Amino acid sequence: MLGATILADEHDGLSKRNRPPLAAAGPGLIWAFDLGGGRARPIEVCDGETTGFRWLHLSLAHQGTETWINRLTSLPEDVREMLVANDSHQRALVDSGVVGCVIHDFERDFERSDLSQVGVLRFALTADMMITVRLHPIRSADAIRQALDRGNGIDAPADALDLLIGTVAESISTAVRDLSLEVQRAEDAFLDGRDSPTARGLVGLRRRLAMANRMLDGMRAVFRRLEGDEDLPETMVATVERLNQRIQALGADALGVQRQILQLREEIDISVDQRTNQNLYVLSIMTALMLPATFVTGLFGMNTGGMPWAQASHGTLLATLLAFGTAGATYLFLRWMGFMRR
Repeated sequence: MLGATILADEHDGLSKRNRPPLAAAGPGLIWAFDLGGGRARPIEVCDGETTGFRWLHLSLAHQGTETWINRLTSLPEDVREMLVANDSHQRALVDSGVVGCVIHDFERDFERSDLSQVGVLRFALTADMMITVRLHPIRSADAIRQALDRGNGIDAPADALDLLIGTVAESISTAVRDLSLEVQRAEDAFLDGRDSPTARGLVGLRRRLAMANRMLDGMRAVFRRLEGDEDLPETMVATVERLNQRIQALGADALGVQRQILQLREEIDISVDQRTNQNLYVLSIMTALMLPATFVTGLFGMNTGGMPWAQASHGTLLATLLAFGTAGATYLFLRWMGFMRR
């Protein structure tokens, strides 16, 4: 059995009879750990004494979560409001040494493996506790729980912040790397001329990249806000600066993938324009070659008196030869003028 209380939306392998009662688990508690002494110890209650650092991961879908947070006097009022708010805007604040943030992360979909939905993760960080809150299952929460369940201890708030943001950043980094590989495969297919991508086919890649860019833009704004806040605890300054640099590097990677997509789009557009121009060129040449022949056949089709070869036994053959002759003469004239190219 896993060493934490996990609701069905976070772990589908835990049977109902093995789950602790909801009252014992606390209001909306998904998992919780006491992290003092360099080791992680799973707990099943939100309240209670602790001698070290505590991490609580809560679900806002539970009706009791908001009530419990609003009664938590160890958090400033504006931080409590941030944890239970309905908005999804990424933001940060520091009040009385407590750091509160709203960031975006990929939602966990148990039926799909792609990263197509963005969810909201809220957290409050005090000197001895991290509270993370979400409405829908979040990918980083599973990764953090697994890391803590392996016994990774956290002795300081800066370590908890580093683990949380580092896990979210790694999830975004994986998405950006996957996008880069897809773009490279599309480029190879385009250069090889097999199953070449279309401009419309790149829309899905651009949409997913735009999603990652919006997440990174918001996180950059959050950490610029934290880095410039004079109330940020001194023990977190170095960690915030390092995480800000990592997010900046991720933004540069995403920008590189965006340039790849734009370059591939330009190459596809150039290829389409070339094919269109080639088709127009062939059509123009065919029209030029057929125009004299059409004139000859139209002339002989007027059915008026004095028509050449009207009484000749081979008049039709002669008119046909004249039509082909004018087409051939037009072809030679176009070659002489330089309009014919290979």
